[in-house]
Amino acid sequence: MSMPEQHAYLRTKLTRRGLLRSSAVTAGTVAGGGLLAGSAHATPVATPTLLTSGAASPVDGSLVAPFARHLAFGADPKTQMRVSWQVPFAVRRPYVRVGLKPWDLGRKIQAEVRDLHTPSLSPQLPAVDQFYLHAALDGLRPGTTYYYGVGHDGFDPADARHFAAVGTFRTAPARAERFVFTAFGDQGVSYHALANDQLILGQNPAFHLHAGDICYADPDGQGSEHDTYDARVWDQFLAQTESVAKSVPWMVTTGNHDMEAWYSPNGYGGQSARWTLPGNGPDPDAAPGVYSFTYGNTAVVALDANDVSYEIPANQGYTGGRQTRWLDRRLGELRATPGIDFVVVFFHHCAYSTTTAHASDGGVRDAWLPLFEKHRVDLVVNGHNHVYERTDALQGGRVAKKMPPGERVDPRHEGIVYVTAGGAGKALYDFPVPDSYEGHTKDLDHVDTYHWAKDGTKTKEAAEWSRVRYTGFSFLAVEVVPGHRPTMKVTALAESGERIDHFEVVR
Repeated sequence: MSMPEQHAYLRTKLTRRGLLRSSAVTAGTVAGGGLLAGSAHATPVATPTLLTSGAASPVDGSLVAPFARHLAFGADPKTQMRVSWQVPFAVRRPYVRVGLKPWDLGRKIQAEVRDLHTPSLSPQLPAVDQFYLHAALDGLRPGTTYYYGVGHDGFDPADARHFAAVGTFRTAPARAERFVFTAFGDQGVSYHALANDQLILGQNPAFHLHAGDICYADPDGQGSEHDTYDARVWDQFLAQTESVAKSVPWMVTTGNHDMEAWYSPNGYGGQSARWTLPGNGPDPDAAPGVYSFTYGNTAVVALDANDVSYEIPANQGYTGGRQTRWLDRRLGELRATPGIDFVVVFFHHCAYSTTTAHASDGGVRDAWLPLFEKHRVDLVVNGHNHVYERTDALQGGRVAKKMPPGERVDPRHEGIVYVTAGGAGKALYDFPVPDSYEGHTKDLDHVDTYHWAKDGTKTKEAAEWSRVRYTGFSFLAVEVVPGHRPTMKVTALAESGERIDHFEVVR
Protein backbone atom coordinates (compact mmCIF):
# COMPACT_ATOMS: atom_id res chain seq x y z
CA MET A 1 0.00 0.00 0.00
CA SER A 2 1.42 3.40 -0.96
CA MET A 3 1.52 6.30 1.50
CA PRO A 4 -1.40 8.14 -0.19
CA GLU A 5 -3.42 4.89 -0.16
CA GLN A 6 -2.60 4.31 3.50
CA HIS A 7 -3.53 7.90 4.33
CA ALA A 8 -6.91 7.49 2.65
CA TYR A 9 -7.42 4.11 4.32
CA LEU A 10 -6.77 5.50 7.81
CA ARG A 11 -9.03 8.50 7.25
CA THR A 12 -11.86 6.29 6.04
CA LYS A 13 -11.35 3.66 8.74
CA LEU A 14 -11.22 6.11 11.63
CA THR A 15 -14.09 8.22 10.35
CA ARG A 16 -16.31 5.16 10.02
CA ARG A 17 -15.29 3.95 13.47
CA GLY A 18 -16.07 7.37 14.92
CA LEU A 19 -19.43 7.54 13.18
CA LEU A 20 -20.47 4.14 14.54
CA ARG A 21 -19.50 5.14 18.08
CA SER A 22 -21.28 8.46 17.74
CA SER A 23 -24.44 6.75 16.47
CA ALA A 24 -24.50 4.37 19.43
CA VAL A 25 -24.15 7.22 21.92
CA THR A 26 -26.42 9.81 20.32
CA ALA A 27 -29.12 7.57 18.85
CA GLY A 28 -28.40 8.48 15.27
CA THR A 29 -27.17 12.03 15.69
CA VAL A 30 -23.74 12.53 14.11
CA ALA A 31 -21.71 15.20 15.88
CA GLY A 32 -18.24 16.45 14.93
CA GLY A 33 -16.92 15.59 18.38
CA GLY A 34 -17.71 11.91 17.83
CA LEU A 35 -15.53 11.50 14.77
CA LEU A 36 -12.25 11.13 16.64
CA ALA A 37 -12.63 9.20 19.86
CA GLY A 38 -10.76 10.75 22.73
CA SER A 39 -9.98 13.96 20.86
CA ALA A 40 -9.79 17.25 22.71
CA HIS A 41 -11.07 18.99 19.57
CA ALA A 42 -14.70 19.60 18.73
CA THR A 43 -14.18 18.97 15.00
CA PRO A 44 -12.19 16.38 13.06
CA VAL A 45 -8.64 17.38 12.13
CA ALA A 46 -7.55 16.64 8.57
CA THR A 47 -3.95 17.82 8.77
CA PRO A 48 -1.66 19.42 11.36
CA THR A 49 -3.36 22.68 12.33
CA LEU A 50 -1.34 25.88 12.53
CA LEU A 51 -2.64 28.00 15.38
CA THR A 52 -2.01 31.70 15.71
CA SER A 53 0.43 32.85 18.36
CA GLY A 54 -2.48 34.33 20.29
CA ALA A 55 -4.26 31.00 20.73
CA ALA A 56 -6.21 30.91 23.97
CA SER A 57 -4.68 28.97 26.83
CA PRO A 58 -6.82 26.90 29.22
CA VAL A 59 -3.93 26.77 31.73
CA ASP A 60 -2.14 29.59 33.54
CA GLY A 61 1.02 30.20 31.50
CA SER A 62 3.17 30.44 34.61
CA LEU A 63 2.44 26.78 35.27
CA VAL A 64 3.44 25.59 31.76
CA ALA A 65 7.16 24.87 31.36
CA PRO A 66 8.68 24.57 27.85
CA PHE A 67 10.67 21.41 27.11
CA ALA A 68 12.34 19.44 24.28
CA ARG A 69 14.30 22.29 22.72
CA HIS A 70 16.02 21.44 19.45
CA LEU A 71 17.90 23.63 17.00
CA ALA A 72 18.33 23.49 13.23
CA PHE A 73 20.12 25.69 10.75
CA GLY A 74 18.24 27.80 8.28
CA ALA A 75 19.36 27.80 4.65
CA ASP A 76 22.33 30.02 5.63
CA PRO A 77 23.96 28.72 8.85
CA LYS A 78 26.07 31.90 9.11
CA THR A 79 23.03 34.09 9.73
CA GLN A 80 20.02 31.79 10.42
CA MET A 81 19.00 29.49 13.25
CA ARG A 82 15.66 27.80 13.89
CA VAL A 83 14.60 27.15 17.48
CA SER A 84 11.91 24.53 18.18
CA TRP A 85 10.38 23.26 21.42
CA GLN A 86 7.23 21.84 23.02
CA VAL A 87 4.67 22.77 25.63
CA PRO A 88 2.17 20.33 27.16
CA PHE A 89 -0.78 22.71 26.71
CA ALA A 90 -1.71 25.59 24.43
CA VAL A 91 -0.05 28.86 25.49
CA ARG A 92 -0.53 32.52 24.66
CA ARG A 93 1.98 34.50 22.60
CA PRO A 94 5.00 32.13 22.60
CA TYR A 95 8.38 33.63 21.72
CA VAL A 96 12.16 33.30 21.81
CA ARG A 97 14.43 35.78 23.53
CA VAL A 98 17.98 36.02 22.20
CA GLY A 99 21.08 38.06 22.98
CA LEU A 100 24.87 38.10 23.18
CA LYS A 101 24.92 37.66 26.97
CA PRO A 102 22.89 35.24 29.10
CA TRP A 103 21.68 38.14 31.26
CA ASP A 104 20.76 40.31 28.27
CA LEU A 105 18.14 38.58 26.11
CA GLY A 106 16.79 41.81 24.69
CA ARG A 107 15.68 40.65 21.23
CA LYS A 108 12.24 39.01 21.22
CA ILE A 109 10.95 36.94 18.27
CA GLN A 110 7.39 35.69 17.98
CA ALA A 111 6.98 31.92 17.60
CA GLU A 112 4.61 29.81 15.54
CA VAL A 113 2.52 27.08 17.18
CA ARG A 114 1.92 23.86 15.27
CA ASP A 115 -0.79 21.85 16.97
CA LEU A 116 -0.67 18.17 16.01
CA HIS A 117 -3.60 15.86 16.74
CA THR A 118 -3.17 12.09 16.55
CA PRO A 119 -6.31 9.99 16.98
CA SER A 120 -6.44 6.59 18.61
CA LEU A 121 -4.95 4.47 15.84
CA SER A 122 -5.51 1.20 17.73
CA PRO A 123 -7.39 0.14 20.88
CA GLN A 124 -4.09 0.17 22.80
CA LEU A 125 -3.20 3.77 21.92
CA PRO A 126 -4.86 6.95 23.23
CA ALA A 127 -5.54 10.04 21.18
CA VAL A 128 -2.80 12.62 21.65
CA ASP A 129 -2.61 16.39 21.21
CA GLN A 130 0.86 17.91 20.94
CA PHE A 131 2.00 21.52 20.73
CA TYR A 132 5.20 22.27 18.84
CA LEU A 133 6.60 25.79 18.71
CA HIS A 134 9.04 27.23 16.20
CA ALA A 135 10.87 30.53 15.88
CA ALA A 136 13.06 31.74 13.02
CA LEU A 137 16.16 33.72 13.98
CA ASP A 138 17.51 35.66 10.99
CA GLY A 139 20.07 38.41 10.58
CA LEU A 140 22.53 36.82 13.00
CA ARG A 141 26.28 37.48 12.97
CA PRO A 142 28.57 34.77 11.53
CA GLY A 143 30.82 32.92 13.95
CA THR A 144 29.03 34.32 17.00
CA THR A 145 27.81 32.68 20.20
CA TYR A 146 24.24 33.58 21.13
CA TYR A 147 22.18 32.92 24.23
CA TYR A 148 18.46 32.24 23.99
CA GLY A 149 15.43 31.33 26.05
CA VAL A 150 11.95 30.19 25.04
CA GLY A 151 8.80 31.44 26.71
CA HIS A 152 5.20 32.61 26.53
CA ASP A 153 2.78 34.73 28.52
CA GLY A 154 3.41 33.88 32.16
CA PHE A 155 6.81 32.25 31.54
CA ASP A 156 9.61 34.69 30.70
CA PRO A 157 13.07 33.13 30.20
CA ALA A 158 14.62 36.48 31.14
CA ASP A 159 13.16 36.10 34.63
CA ALA A 160 15.83 35.05 37.12
CA ARG A 161 13.61 32.15 38.21
CA HIS A 162 14.07 30.55 34.78
CA PHE A 163 17.75 31.35 34.24
CA ALA A 164 18.65 27.65 34.13
CA ALA A 165 16.52 27.29 31.00
CA VAL A 166 18.72 29.65 28.94
CA GLY A 167 20.48 27.85 26.09
CA THR A 168 23.26 28.75 23.69
CA PHE A 169 24.29 28.22 20.08
CA ARG A 170 26.98 29.38 17.65
CA THR A 171 26.47 30.43 14.05
CA ALA A 172 28.67 29.16 11.23
CA PRO A 173 31.90 31.09 10.61
CA ALA A 174 32.26 33.64 7.83
CA ARG A 175 35.47 31.90 6.67
CA ALA A 176 36.61 28.31 6.69
CA GLU A 177 37.97 27.10 10.00
CA ARG A 178 38.55 23.79 11.75
CA PHE A 179 35.36 22.18 13.11
CA VAL A 180 33.78 18.84 14.02
CA PHE A 181 30.41 17.38 13.06
CA THR A 182 28.85 14.11 14.18
CA ALA A 183 26.44 11.70 12.49
CA PHE A 184 24.36 8.56 12.97
CA GLY A 185 20.99 7.04 12.10
CA ASP A 186 18.36 4.86 13.76
CA GLN A 187 18.38 6.21 17.29
CA GLY A 188 15.04 5.73 19.02
CA VAL A 189 14.62 6.00 22.78
CA SER A 190 16.92 3.89 24.96
CA TYR A 191 19.80 4.05 27.42
CA HIS A 192 22.15 3.31 24.52
CA ALA A 193 20.71 6.27 22.60
CA LEU A 194 21.21 8.50 25.63
CA ALA A 195 24.79 7.26 26.07
CA ASN A 196 25.58 8.10 22.45
CA ASP A 197 24.09 11.59 22.92
CA GLN A 198 26.35 12.31 25.84
CA LEU A 199 29.42 11.05 24.00
CA ILE A 200 28.48 13.23 21.03
CA LEU A 201 28.19 16.27 23.28
CA GLY A 202 31.76 15.64 24.38
CA GLN A 203 32.97 16.07 20.77
CA ASN A 204 31.76 19.71 20.81
CA PRO A 205 30.27 19.35 17.32
CA ALA A 206 29.19 22.32 15.19
CA PHE A 207 26.15 20.27 14.08
CA HIS A 208 24.82 16.72 14.06
CA LEU A 209 23.37 14.70 11.17
CA HIS A 210 20.60 12.18 11.91
CA ALA A 211 20.15 9.90 8.88
CA GLY A 212 16.52 8.90 9.45
CA ASP A 213 14.51 6.52 11.63
CA ILE A 214 14.47 9.17 14.29
CA CYS A 215 12.33 7.98 17.21
CA TYR A 216 10.43 4.84 16.09
CA ALA A 217 6.97 6.02 17.08
CA ASP A 218 6.04 3.67 14.22
CA PRO A 219 7.77 0.39 15.19
CA ASP A 220 6.82 -1.41 11.96
CA GLY A 221 8.08 0.98 9.30
CA GLN A 222 6.78 -0.99 6.32
CA GLY A 223 4.34 1.62 5.04
CA SER A 224 1.44 -0.83 5.27
CA GLU A 225 -2.16 -0.44 6.38
CA HIS A 226 -1.22 -2.25 9.60
CA ASP A 227 1.32 0.39 10.68
CA THR A 228 0.40 2.24 13.85
CA TYR A 229 2.37 4.84 15.74
CA ASP A 230 2.41 6.16 19.25
CA ALA A 231 2.86 9.93 19.05
CA ARG A 232 3.95 10.04 22.70
CA VAL A 233 7.26 8.43 21.72
CA TRP A 234 8.18 11.69 19.98
CA ASP A 235 7.86 13.48 23.33
CA GLN A 236 10.21 10.94 24.90
CA PHE A 237 12.69 11.24 22.06
CA LEU A 238 12.82 15.03 21.98
CA ALA A 239 13.17 15.19 25.76
CA GLN A 240 16.02 12.65 25.56
CA THR A 241 17.77 14.60 22.81
CA GLU A 242 17.42 18.05 24.37
CA SER A 243 20.71 17.84 26.27
CA VAL A 244 22.53 17.97 22.90
CA ALA A 245 20.03 19.46 20.47
CA LYS A 246 19.41 22.58 22.57
CA SER A 247 22.91 23.77 21.61
CA VAL A 248 23.89 21.63 18.60
CA PRO A 249 21.78 21.98 15.41
CA TRP A 250 20.17 18.56 14.95
CA MET A 251 19.78 18.10 11.19
CA VAL A 252 17.47 15.23 10.31
CA THR A 253 16.22 13.46 7.25
CA THR A 254 13.54 10.78 6.85
CA GLY A 255 13.69 7.01 7.17
CA ASN A 256 11.06 4.35 6.61
CA HIS A 257 9.97 4.51 10.27
CA ASP A 258 9.36 8.27 9.88
CA MET A 259 6.51 7.88 7.37
CA GLU A 260 3.30 8.40 9.39
CA ALA A 261 0.37 8.24 6.99
CA TRP A 262 -2.36 9.72 9.18
CA TYR A 263 -1.07 13.28 8.96
CA SER A 264 -0.65 13.72 5.20
CA PRO A 265 -0.70 11.66 1.98
CA ASN A 266 3.10 11.46 1.84
CA GLY A 267 3.39 10.66 5.56
CA TYR A 268 5.49 13.72 6.44
CA GLY A 269 2.87 15.98 8.04
CA GLY A 270 4.05 14.92 11.48
CA GLN A 271 7.66 15.71 10.64
CA SER A 272 6.67 19.13 9.32
CA ALA A 273 4.93 19.87 12.62
CA ARG A 274 7.89 18.78 14.75
CA TRP A 275 10.87 20.14 12.80
CA THR A 276 11.85 23.31 10.97
CA LEU A 277 14.53 22.47 8.40
CA PRO A 278 16.29 24.69 5.82
CA GLY A 279 13.46 24.40 3.30
CA ASN A 280 15.63 24.90 0.21
CA GLY A 281 14.99 21.53 -1.43
CA PRO A 282 12.92 20.88 -4.55
CA ASP A 283 9.61 20.96 -2.63
CA PRO A 284 9.97 21.68 1.10
CA ASP A 285 6.24 21.31 1.76
CA ALA A 286 6.16 17.80 0.27
CA ALA A 287 9.69 16.70 1.15
CA PRO A 288 10.90 18.51 4.29
CA GLY A 289 13.89 16.17 4.72
CA VAL A 290 15.49 17.19 1.41
CA TYR A 291 17.74 20.24 1.70
CA SER A 292 21.33 21.47 1.76
CA PHE A 293 23.49 23.83 3.79
CA THR A 294 27.10 24.95 3.89
CA TYR A 295 29.27 25.22 7.00
CA GLY A 296 32.73 26.65 6.42
CA ASN A 297 34.32 24.74 3.54
CA THR A 298 31.85 21.83 3.73
CA ALA A 299 28.49 21.45 2.00
CA VAL A 300 25.95 18.96 3.34
CA VAL A 301 23.07 17.52 1.30
CA ALA A 302 20.15 15.68 2.93
CA LEU A 303 18.05 13.29 0.83
CA ASP A 304 14.88 11.25 1.33
CA ALA A 305 15.65 7.69 0.18
CA ASN A 306 12.02 6.61 0.65
CA ASP A 307 11.54 8.23 -2.76
CA VAL A 308 13.83 5.73 -4.52
CA SER A 309 13.81 2.62 -2.30
CA TYR A 310 13.18 -0.77 -3.92
CA GLU A 311 12.96 -2.49 -0.53
CA ILE A 312 10.14 -0.42 1.01
CA PRO A 313 8.21 1.14 -1.89
CA ALA A 314 5.44 2.90 0.08
CA ASN A 315 6.71 6.34 -1.01
CA GLN A 316 8.64 5.24 -4.08
CA GLY A 317 8.48 7.94 -6.76
CA TYR A 318 6.46 10.38 -4.67
CA THR A 319 8.50 13.38 -5.91
CA GLY A 320 8.05 12.39 -9.54
CA GLY A 321 11.80 12.51 -10.07
CA ARG A 322 12.09 16.11 -8.81
CA GLN A 323 14.38 15.13 -5.93
CA THR A 324 16.89 13.38 -8.21
CA ARG A 325 16.88 16.23 -10.72
CA TRP A 326 17.40 18.71 -7.87
CA LEU A 327 20.25 16.57 -6.53
CA ASP A 328 22.05 16.65 -9.88
CA ARG A 329 21.61 20.41 -10.15
CA ARG A 330 22.50 21.12 -6.51
CA LEU A 331 25.66 19.02 -6.50
CA GLY A 332 26.78 20.83 -9.65
CA GLU A 333 26.16 24.21 -8.02
CA LEU A 334 28.06 23.25 -4.90
CA ARG A 335 31.05 21.95 -6.84
CA ALA A 336 31.15 25.24 -8.75
CA THR A 337 31.04 27.35 -5.57
CA PRO A 338 34.41 28.85 -4.54
CA GLY A 339 35.48 27.93 -1.03
CA ILE A 340 33.64 24.59 -0.86
CA ASP A 341 36.17 21.78 -0.53
CA PHE A 342 33.99 18.90 0.68
CA VAL A 343 30.50 17.65 -0.17
CA VAL A 344 28.86 15.24 2.29
CA VAL A 345 25.57 13.50 1.47
CA PHE A 346 23.41 11.73 4.04
CA PHE A 347 20.20 9.74 3.78
CA HIS A 348 18.62 6.63 5.28
CA HIS A 349 18.59 3.50 3.09
CA CYS A 350 22.02 1.97 2.46
CA ALA A 351 23.81 2.08 -0.82
CA TYR A 352 26.21 -0.56 0.50
CA SER A 353 25.74 -2.87 3.48
CA THR A 354 25.99 -6.59 4.14
CA THR A 355 23.74 -7.15 7.19
CA THR A 356 21.21 -9.95 7.26
CA ALA A 357 18.44 -7.40 7.93
CA HIS A 358 18.28 -4.87 5.06
CA ALA A 359 21.61 -5.12 3.20
CA SER A 360 21.82 -2.73 0.20
CA ASP A 361 19.06 -0.90 -1.67
CA GLY A 362 19.35 -1.14 -5.44
CA GLY A 363 17.02 1.84 -5.83
CA VAL A 364 19.53 4.11 -4.13
CA ARG A 365 22.32 2.72 -6.29
CA ASP A 366 20.39 3.16 -9.55
CA ALA A 367 19.12 6.67 -8.87
CA TRP A 368 21.95 8.43 -7.08
CA LEU A 369 25.33 6.71 -7.28
CA PRO A 370 26.00 7.94 -10.84
CA LEU A 371 25.38 11.50 -9.61
CA PHE A 372 27.69 11.06 -6.62
CA GLU A 373 30.48 9.97 -8.95
CA LYS A 374 29.68 12.62 -11.55
CA HIS A 375 30.05 15.40 -8.98
CA ARG A 376 32.82 13.72 -6.93
CA VAL A 377 31.01 13.56 -3.59
CA ASP A 378 33.48 13.12 -0.73
CA LEU A 379 31.52 11.10 1.84
CA VAL A 380 28.15 9.32 1.95
CA VAL A 381 26.53 8.53 5.32
CA ASN A 382 23.56 6.14 5.73
CA GLY A 383 21.57 4.51 8.53
CA HIS A 384 18.87 1.80 8.16
CA ASN A 385 21.13 -1.11 9.15
CA HIS A 386 21.73 -1.02 12.92
CA VAL A 387 25.50 -1.50 12.81
CA TYR A 388 28.64 0.30 11.76
CA GLU A 389 29.95 -0.70 8.34
CA ARG A 390 32.32 1.02 5.94
CA THR A 391 33.28 0.31 2.36
CA ASP A 392 36.54 0.62 0.51
CA ALA A 393 36.76 3.54 -1.93
CA LEU A 394 34.39 2.65 -4.79
CA GLN A 395 34.00 3.65 -8.42
CA GLY A 396 31.30 2.16 -10.59
CA GLY A 397 30.35 -0.25 -7.82
CA ARG A 398 33.82 -1.77 -7.70
CA VAL A 399 36.74 -1.38 -5.31
CA ALA A 400 39.04 1.34 -6.62
CA LYS A 401 41.22 1.50 -3.50
CA LYS A 402 41.32 -0.70 -0.42
CA MET A 403 40.74 1.32 2.73
CA PRO A 404 41.89 -0.40 5.93
CA PRO A 405 41.59 1.70 9.11
CA GLY A 406 43.97 4.64 8.99
CA GLU A 407 44.04 4.88 5.16
CA ARG A 408 43.67 8.11 3.17
CA VAL A 409 41.59 8.68 0.01
CA ASP A 410 41.20 11.43 -2.59
CA PRO A 411 37.68 11.05 -4.07
CA ARG A 412 38.65 12.94 -7.22
CA HIS A 413 40.80 10.02 -8.34
CA GLU A 414 40.31 7.08 -5.99
CA GLY A 415 36.58 6.67 -5.37
CA ILE A 416 33.96 7.36 -2.70
CA VAL A 417 33.72 5.81 0.76
CA TYR A 418 30.21 4.85 1.98
CA VAL A 419 29.52 4.62 5.70
CA THR A 420 26.59 2.95 7.44
CA ALA A 421 26.29 4.54 10.89
CA GLY A 422 23.06 2.95 12.10
CA GLY A 423 24.16 1.98 15.61
CA ALA A 424 22.68 5.02 17.37
CA GLY A 425 20.48 3.22 19.89
CA LYS A 426 17.98 0.73 18.47
CA ALA A 427 18.39 -3.06 18.74
CA LEU A 428 21.43 -4.16 16.75
CA TYR A 429 21.53 -6.27 13.59
CA ASP A 430 23.87 -9.09 12.52
CA PHE A 431 26.42 -9.63 9.79
CA PRO A 432 26.68 -13.00 8.02
CA VAL A 433 30.43 -12.93 8.76
CA PRO A 434 32.60 -11.89 11.74
CA ASP A 435 33.10 -8.26 12.71
CA SER A 436 36.29 -6.61 11.49
CA TYR A 437 37.32 -3.25 12.93
CA GLU A 438 40.32 -1.34 14.21
CA GLY A 439 42.39 -3.57 16.49
CA HIS A 440 40.23 -6.61 15.62
CA THR A 441 40.79 -7.01 11.88
CA LYS A 442 39.42 -10.05 10.06
CA ASP A 443 39.71 -9.21 6.38
CA LEU A 444 37.79 -11.36 3.90
CA ASP A 445 38.01 -11.67 0.13
CA HIS A 446 34.24 -11.13 -0.07
CA VAL A 447 30.98 -11.28 1.90
CA ASP A 448 28.03 -13.18 0.48
CA THR A 449 25.14 -10.75 0.70
CA TYR A 450 22.34 -9.28 -1.45
CA HIS A 451 20.76 -6.07 -2.67
CA TRP A 452 17.12 -5.22 -3.24
CA ALA A 453 16.13 -5.29 -6.92
CA LYS A 454 13.52 -3.20 -8.71
CA ASP A 455 10.93 -5.98 -8.53
CA GLY A 456 11.27 -6.12 -4.73
CA THR A 457 13.31 -9.33 -4.64
CA LYS A 458 16.74 -9.97 -3.15
CA THR A 459 19.56 -10.33 -5.65
CA LYS A 460 22.62 -12.18 -4.36
CA GLU A 461 26.05 -10.60 -4.67
CA ALA A 462 29.59 -11.20 -3.44
CA ALA A 463 30.65 -7.95 -1.78
CA GLU A 464 34.39 -7.33 -2.00
CA TRP A 465 33.90 -3.78 -0.64
CA SER A 466 32.96 -4.48 3.01
CA ARG A 467 36.11 -3.29 4.76
CA VAL A 468 35.02 -2.48 8.35
CA ARG A 469 32.16 -4.14 10.26
CA TYR A 470 31.20 -3.53 13.89
CA THR A 471 28.14 -4.91 15.68
CA GLY A 472 27.72 -2.34 18.41
CA PHE A 473 26.33 1.07 19.30
CA SER A 474 28.41 3.80 17.69
CA PHE A 475 28.50 7.10 15.79
CA LEU A 476 30.70 9.15 13.46
CA ALA A 477 32.79 12.16 14.44
CA VAL A 478 34.28 14.08 11.50
CA GLU A 479 36.95 16.75 11.97
CA VAL A 480 37.24 19.11 9.00
CA VAL A 481 40.58 20.86 8.61
CA PRO A 482 40.87 23.59 5.94
CA GLY A 483 44.15 24.67 4.42
CA HIS A 484 46.45 24.07 1.46
CA ARG A 485 45.32 20.45 1.36
CA PRO A 486 41.94 20.27 3.11
CA THR A 487 41.26 17.12 5.10
CA MET A 488 38.27 15.35 6.64
CA LYS A 489 39.36 13.11 9.48
CA VAL A 490 36.58 10.56 9.88
CA THR A 491 36.41 8.60 13.14
CA ALA A 492 33.92 5.99 14.33
CA LEU A 493 33.49 5.74 18.09
CA ALA A 494 31.80 2.97 20.04
CA GLU A 495 29.39 3.70 22.88
CA SER A 496 32.31 3.03 25.24
CA GLY A 497 34.38 5.77 23.60
CA GLU A 498 36.69 3.20 21.95
CA ARG A 499 37.79 4.08 18.41
CA ILE A 500 36.66 1.37 16.01
CA ASP A 501 37.63 2.97 12.71
CA HIS A 502 39.31 6.03 11.24
CA PHE A 503 40.30 7.24 7.79
CA GLU A 504 40.96 10.52 5.99
CA VAL A 505 39.40 12.18 2.96
CA VAL A 506 41.71 14.68 1.26
CA ARG A 507 41.40 17.15 -1.57
